[in-house]
Amino acid sequence: MAADTLKSGAGAGGAAAVRRLLLDNGALTALIVLVVAMSALSGDFLTTDNLLNVGVQAAVTAILAFGVTFVIVSAGIDLSVGSVAALSATVLAWSATSHGVPVVIAVVLAIATGIAAGLVNGFLIAYGKLPPFIATLAMLSVSRGLSLVISEGSPIAFPDSVSHLGDTLGGWLPVPVLVMIVMGLIAAFVLGRTYIGRSMYAIGGNEEAARLSGLRVKKQKLAIYALSGVFAAAAGIVLASRLSSAQPQAADGYELDAIAAVVIGGASLAGGTGKASGTLIGALILAVLRNGLNLLSVSAFWQQVVIGVVIALAVLLDTLRRKAGATPLATGAAGGGKGKQATTYALAAVVTVAIVGATSFLHNGSSSSSNPKVGLSLSTLNNPFFVQIRAGAQAEAKKRGVDLTVTDAQNDASQQANQLQNFTSSSFGAIIVNPVDSDAAGNSVKSADKAKIPVIAVDRGVNKATVDALVASDNVAGGELAARTIADKLGGEGKIVILQGQAGTSAARERAEGFANGLKAYPGIQVLAQQPADFDRTKGLDVMSNLLQAHPDVQGVIAANDEMALGAIKALGSKAGKSVQVVGFDGTPDGLKAVEAGTLYASVAQQPTQLGRIAVDNALRALQGKKIEETVKVPVKVVTKENVAGFSG
Repeated sequence: MAADTLKSGAGAGGAAAVRRLLLDNGALTALIVLVVAMSALSGDFLTTDNLLNVGVQAAVTAILAFGVTFVIVSAGIDLSVGSVAALSATVLAWSATSHGVPVVIAVVLAIATGIAAGLVNGFLIAYGKLPPFIATLAMLSVSRGLSLVISEGSPIAFPDSVSHLGDTLGGWLPVPVLVMIVMGLIAAFVLGRTYIGRSMYAIGGNEEAARLSGLRVKKQKLAIYALSGVFAAAAGIVLASRLSSAQPQAADGYELDAIAAVVIGGASLAGGTGKASGTLIGALILAVLRNGLNLLSVSAFWQQVVIGVVIALAVLLDTLRRKAGATPLATGAAGGGKGKQATTYALAAVVTVAIVGATSFLHNGSSSSSNPKVGLSLSTLNNPFFVQIRAGAQAEAKKRGVDLTVTDAQNDASQQANQLQNFTSSSFGAIIVNPVDSDAAGNSVKSADKAKIPVIAVDRGVNKATVDALVASDNVAGGELAARTIADKLGGEGKIVILQGQAGTSAARERAEGFANGLKAYPGIQVLAQQPADFDRTKGLDVMSNLLQAHPDVQGVIAANDEMALGAIKALGSKAGKSVQVVGFDGTPDGLKAVEAGTLYASVAQQPTQLGRIAVDNALRALQGKKIEETVKVPVKVVTKENVAGFSG
């Protein structure tokens, strides 16, 4: 009986030890489960190229998150890191390219920009007594605005010497991964081996107790937010290097990914706990999720749902860990604690390799589909024009027996670069890309070119890289046509406003250029105002409502897409189509209905379904080795009430 009791106790102790191990290393356990699951579900996941892609895709988020870790450990929050990253990169490119500043000094200026933004955050929080949420939210807006002001809304080419940060060493090891590792080691050293690191945990654990203990809390907060700014600047430089240009809208929303990575990695938003290794694991979890879901052709919309669930589960696990008395992720004990942690990670690596090795047999000998695989990366699916491109592409793919995978970049050039890398490292025969930005897509298309994968650009071209064909309407010519249409309708004289697209995008720049060119022939047309409304109907409504207050005598509106035009019509009310004429762009279904109703005078239609259909046809022809034209132009057409009935799009 005594022997039975001992065995039972040992078994219970073993179960408790395993339970404690899982609770103490919840993020690591989740990463292992994800890697195993993705390896089992996709034969393309467990390849060297794809695993390196995961590392590259995690790099920017991880570097941002290391800086955010300092803030969260001290019970703060930093919502400005994405915008600070974009501003720092813009300062570097602007100073080095536009003003001839030596690259080394330009890099110093970029880092100084991050520090300055962090110091302002710290000052507002420590001395201005603003809540961290409010102070950093204000900096988010200020930094993004300054980035747009400095760049004038257009991407700025990055210096070649700095762009090498986006390259590889030896042709296979990505530099962003090395930068991520270095920044992670610096973050771990700061947290675990420095006075300011210990101060972060003390402030996060109990700020009042830290102050009473003699800690200069206000000065420490200045340093903490300055450090966050440094890491944000480094992340911005790495991101811009990948895209070969500083994008004023880059890293939009990345602050949420950074915070998510820190929380998933085991840190508590209440402060006092967190470590760099956990943050790295959190960033890898997000990268593995996005990479794997892309490979499995899961909708980008559902990807957001999945990531939200993962964040909620991470916080729930943190709550369970605390209730179970699991070891908090603080600075980490020296000696045995560090050794135990290293042993845990080594054991996790062994287990992962063993299980993944076993699951890889699931894909051995499996026959791949006989249908050609084509990847289509669209700049956004939050716009009817691009939804129609997808519809045309899907219809043609179904007709021709093509397995078409469609991804949504959500107007994020970095996210699109990740998607194109995933297509390249997987078994896709051809790639169709509708670039968020023509410059930013260049490096990813170069990688596809090296892999001998045909690339077809649709609607917008790709700069600094070779594509097999460009299927597009001429945005500049379309803009000129829109300008002539409104001018002729007004009899060559009148007052108009222009609603521009999203600053920094190729379509917005090209259409604006076309508007300007077309209006040169009509000196009697006075442009009262030009304001961006980001290709969005709601923003078109708001911007037009504001412009009407300043310019109630407006007689015409040119909008860079139908969505903004429809928003303007809503703002104009009964004036639309009567005293004020509105011309849109794209020929979307809702736009055509407005044309038919007479509230929208005309839409410059690009026939998006034809763009999608022709793009798939050319991708298949290139895949089969057939000759295709370098440029396939789909003509634009002015659709008015007279000819709308016969227009199909």
